[in-house]
Amino acid sequence: MSISELFRTRSIQDLVKETGREGEQLKKTMGPVTLTALGVGAIIGTGIFVVIGEGAKLAGPAVILAFVLAGITCAFSALSYAELASAVPVSGSAYTFSYATLGELVAFIIGWDLILEYGVSVAAVAVGWGGNVNEFLKSAFSFELPAAITKSPSEGGVINVFAVVIVLLITLLLTLGTRESATINAVMVGVKIVILLFFIVVAFTAFSGRHFEPFTPKGIPGIAAAASTIFFAYIGFDAVTTASEETKKPARDLPIAIIGSLLISTVLYVLVSFTAVGIASTKSLGDSDAPLSTALREGAGIPWAGAVLSLGALIAITSVVLVIMYGQTRIFFAMCRDGLLPRRLARVSPRFGTPVQITVGFGLLISVLAALVPLDVIVELTNIGTLFAFVLVNIGVIVLRRTRPELERPFRVPFVPVLPIIGILLCGTLIVQLPIETKLRFVAWLIIGLVIYVAYSRRHSRVRTGEQTDLPPAEDA
Repeated sequence: MSISELFRTRSIQDLVKETGREGEQLKKTMGPVTLTALGVGAIIGTGIFVVIGEGAKLAGPAVILAFVLAGITCAFSALSYAELASAVPVSGSAYTFSYATLGELVAFIIGWDLILEYGVSVAAVAVGWGGNVNEFLKSAFSFELPAAITKSPSEGGVINVFAVVIVLLITLLLTLGTRESATINAVMVGVKIVILLFFIVVAFTAFSGRHFEPFTPKGIPGIAAAASTIFFAYIGFDAVTTASEETKKPARDLPIAIIGSLLISTVLYVLVSFTAVGIASTKSLGDSDAPLSTALREGAGIPWAGAVLSLGALIAITSVVLVIMYGQTRIFFAMCRDGLLPRRLARVSPRFGTPVQITVGFGLLISVLAALVPLDVIVELTNIGTLFAFVLVNIGVIVLRRTRPELERPFRVPFVPVLPIIGILLCGTLIVQLPIETKLRFVAWLIIGLVIYVAYSRRHSRVRTGEQTDLPPAEDA
């Protein structure tokens, strides 16, 4: 096989055309409001309700600046996602964009990376959901469930039962249909925004400046390290692009949803982190599994408000599990449809209009991961996977501007290549801050992916086989 074959790109026209193939066609049900809710639903969850504590440990009160830095890092990549999503309105997110710009090998690597990113992200969020169940019970009823059923083995438990339950329930919902899932998500997004605004207002009533001294106890390195961890709080806006094929007007609606969801989330994050530090020490935030409810209960002395926030956290985290798991199934679906993974899995149920086999399969695998793996390990793996994807999307914008200057781009990133290059550098800076163990695990995952590509994908790729036949629809039980 020649080097040129490894980097052969897919025609954007063919990619768009194939979205209508019999047996592999997803229903178009989403508009700009639903898509923006999808993005906000994916972003606001475990990051602000749980990971803010991890950031407070590393940066102290300057965790506020860490949120700003992580948000800016995402903003540059969000612009690149918006351009590519408007030009290539096909399921698969960064995987599909890379196939159209950088070639098959790079596309497979980023797709394999995204499977890791989304899978461990869902598991991490589910673990956070389990922790908030206990926090809600503690705040509302002064009762806690035993660690045996709420923590992973390495954290002193046996199995995180609640993490398994929420993943399986979301799997069922995603199987039943996209329209139903999106509607329920929009309701949950509205609830969690209201609850975060509630936190901000209540926290201001007990606000004190004494917790801001010293503001940067660990200096710039502490802020950068916190930003690399807090970056997890921003993961999700890219999930909007996985809904490209289910969007009524993708060229218009995808850029609105990507940028809009990131902007809404960033403003809320900065306000919440500022008020949280104003009512509680960063030590108490860092020592809690549910730092915001702890801040209200202990820092502000308002236990009933902590109970309300814990309930809001459960709702918020549920919507994140839904959206991120949805995104993962659509990326895997795109890879299967292209023949890089078993194509039979890309069958869409004629009854539900969803890829049932993929959804159920991932639901079972993620539930096992969520039950047994601790949160910190999962968060770090998710971060490095996402940052790597962002790097390639920024590169994709630069490459496509040179190779396809005539391509219609309803949304265009300004000042190319300057802004994408800044995005690449910022992502690289955060990758450097992550632990060496995380980098080694990530490299090991990519090596496994390369073995699969060489052994299976390159021989079954539809780019090489030239297969144009339609799949028969899946049979419903």
